[in-house]
Amino acid sequence: MRSGPDSRSMRSANKSKMTAKITQKIAPFLWFEDKAEEAAKFYTSIFKNSKVGKITRYDEEAAGPTGRPAGSVMTVDFELEGQEFVALNGGPMFKFTEAISFVVNCQSQEEVDYFWKKLAAGGEESRCGWLKDKFGLSWQIVPTVLTEMLADKDTAKAKRVMRAMLQMDQIDIPALKKAYDQK
Repeated sequence: MRSGPDSRSMRSANKSKMTAKITQKIAPFLWFEDKAEEAAKFYTSIFKNSKVGKITRYDEEAAGPTGRPAGSVMTVDFELEGQEFVALNGGPMFKFTEAISFVVNCQSQEEVDYFWKKLAAGGEESRCGWLKDKFGLSWQIVPTVLTEMLADKDTAKAKRVMRAMLQMDQIDIPALKKAYDQK
């Protein structure tokens, strides 16, 4: 194998390309088998004020131990509603679980319906506003009014809302309000 005078500078350039510029102190780092770029594009197509940022690729050195092909996408920086994320194509070793989820706070039933439909497409719906998207990542689609009702000082109202919510998959704000207003 031939090593030219610029091979060292190439390695150095590749390492500097791999350094993601993250500006917030804590950013979710999501491990995908091999769909990081597809996932980032999917999420940024759903949320406003969102964008795909820098994409790094595996070089020969990093590809070997990880089993990923050289030149394939390694990480994707993306932003959803101002929240920075990094997605990694790390292989099949780790999977998402419901132990970690992202909450989407919604102001209206229209927003609940929109995010539920978009994020559940190709995924799996669950109870109480939870779903898994087509990549296996868990989301909670939650109307802000639900939290307000559940925190009401009138515990009878809060219990009725909780009972109603426990019967739902996608959250239905009018049904919650009905339960809340019952006497």
